[in-house]
Amino acid sequence: MCLIALSWKQHSRYRLALIANRDEAHDRPAAPAGVDPVDPTLYGGRDLLAGGSWLLASTRGRLAAVTNVRAGAAEGPMPRSRGALVREFAAGDGEVGALADLASQAAGFGRFNLLAFDGVRLAFASNHPDFRTYDVTPGLHAMSNGDFDAPWPKSGHATRALERWLASPAAHAGRTGDDDDLAPLFEALADTTPAPDDTLPDTGVGLPLERLLSPPFVRGERYGTRCSSIVLVEDARLTFVEQSYGPNGVRLGRTRASFAIG
Repeated sequence: MCLIALSWKQHSRYRLALIANRDEAHDRPAAPAGVDPVDPTLYGGRDLLAGGSWLLASTRGRLAAVTNVRAGAAEGPMPRSRGALVREFAAGDGEVGALADLASQAAGFGRFNLLAFDGVRLAFASNHPDFRTYDVTPGLHAMSNGDFDAPWPKSGHATRALERWLASPAAHAGRTGDDDDLAPLFEALADTTPAPDDTLPDTGVGLPLERLLSPPFVRGERYGTRCSSIVLVEDARLTFVEQSYGPNGVRLGRTRASFAIG
């Protein structure tokens, strides 16, 4: 997953509202969002290669999401998959303060940005350039493949779209998860407009690749956006809607779930 925009404690209905795109090689096997076959309290997508996930929610009101950090050449194989961080937190029962315990093992994962919600607190953790973790402050935020809240063009596009939607009548209607109500968010996530060169970050991968990866939605034959997800957390209910895509942005299926938080 390469783009997450979120609103934390800024809306009368949704304590946490999150929209996200996952970018990955199209030939990497994955299952679309659904009930986990091993732990039915978990809901989200599954990486069928390494066994973890990029975004998982729990019927107990927990949530975790991860992105990689783009910093020059790609890393070689690491002992543990970043997706394990998501699964272990979402399936666990520890508070976000326990993320500090990752410090001793963080180097065993590829470069990561981790977002974790324990039902009360929302926190961020990363192992690049050094390990750190802290609570997320109330407001609008974005997490992509650089620093938390780095002012990347795609991040600004997504946070503005989320802010507009939360201020609209659709965010206050009773039809949470309705396709028509969520359409503006999915449309924003599907934007393929490249950012101007003078606004691009320099992550050490060269200008042609920075351009290719600059839109919210990355369209490609071998690599690109695999799914767009919307998660809305109310006091007692969580809604998770996901749209899947194939090579060159071909629309595949859409999954949705809305469950009580227990």
